[in-house]
Amino acid sequence: MSTSPCTADNTLLKDLRGSKTASSQEVSEFVMMGAALLLAAGGRAGKYSREANEGLAAAGAKQREAAEFRVVRLNQVWEKAQRLHLSAVKLAELHSDLKIQEKDELSWKKMKAEGLDEDGEKEAKLRRNLNVIMTKYGMNGKKDSHLVDTNYIKDGTESDALDDPRLEKLWSKAKTSGKFSDEELDKLWREFKHHKEKIHEYNILLETVSRTEDIHKNVINPSEENLVKEEVLHSKHRELKDKLRSINQGFERLRKVSHEGYDTNSEFEEPRVIDLWDMAKSANFTEKELESFREELKHFEAKIEKHHHYQKQLEISHQKLKHVEETGDKDHLNRNKEKYAMLEEKTKELGYKVKKHLQDLSSRISQGLQHNEL
Repeated sequence: MSTSPCTADNTLLKDLRGSKTASSQEVSEFVMMGAALLLAAGGRAGKYSREANEGLAAAGAKQREAAEFRVVRLNQVWEKAQRLHLSAVKLAELHSDLKIQEKDELSWKKMKAEGLDEDGEKEAKLRRNLNVIMTKYGMNGKKDSHLVDTNYIKDGTESDALDDPRLEKLWSKAKTSGKFSDEELDKLWREFKHHKEKIHEYNILLETVSRTEDIHKNVINPSEENLVKEEVLHSKHRELKDKLRSINQGFERLRKVSHEGYDTNSEFEEPRVIDLWDMAKSANFTEKELESFREELKHFEAKIEKHHHYQKQLEISHQKLKHVEETGDKDHLNRNKEKYAMLEEKTKELGYKVKKHLQDLSSRISQGLQHNEL
């Protein structure tokens, strides 16, 4: 039976006290031995508590690693998305959108800590952007609100998702015109889908501006704070104007392409790049700046095409993985899982780069358009 250090000390002390002949040397030896026992026990306790703390720290680090994003609410959105039946491509696309949102939110937190964004405009824009993301992937609580996958051929009822009679009419004519190959129809469907996204973003911004204007009208006493809010309203109106201009240009292009087919001499093919180029030509750029922007758009389009390639490969890999899971071949399954994980990571990475590049290019054009208005 083992004896604890404290019990051993007490027994030894009683023995020494009971002995009348105990010498000062024996007492001294006892004190030294007791101190040694206490140090040993303390050392063990320190070791155990240190190990416990290290264990907790490791568990905390592991938990942080397990979290996909550094912003709590974005992790909640991501976890919710995992429970939805989104395709592999859609999940990768959502991941890229949330990464951009994360970058913007962390940047805003830094601004707020420095006492900037006093009017709350940046924060309001972040909320709007997240609302757009939630709606885009069907996570806003409304049924059938998310957009269908890129490839129109998968489902014959895709035109129902356009939510605009004019777009549905154009799409129906384009499909039955005989002017487009399957590949061109797939590309045209992406243009229609992109146009729908632009309309949705415009409507969210319009709703926000309307609410802000109502609040502003009810303010009786003008103050410095209200003047700041008025400037924010002007900024939102400029943003609305830019978006509406882009929507109108985009619709005219869709109308022309749907009736005439694709122009083989067209400089760009990707909808987002065509939008940017049309807006750049209306911005206050010099001839040299416009030519430089054109070259950058070519690189951007190549980046988008590369992203599309990986999206297709990811979809193929996902279908193959599901098939192999049914066969039960373990080695084959592991190889397919590795390939799928690699493609998923690459698709997410490229998706983020495309969206970041688009954000930077759009910001430059917006600045050029504002100079036109000054």
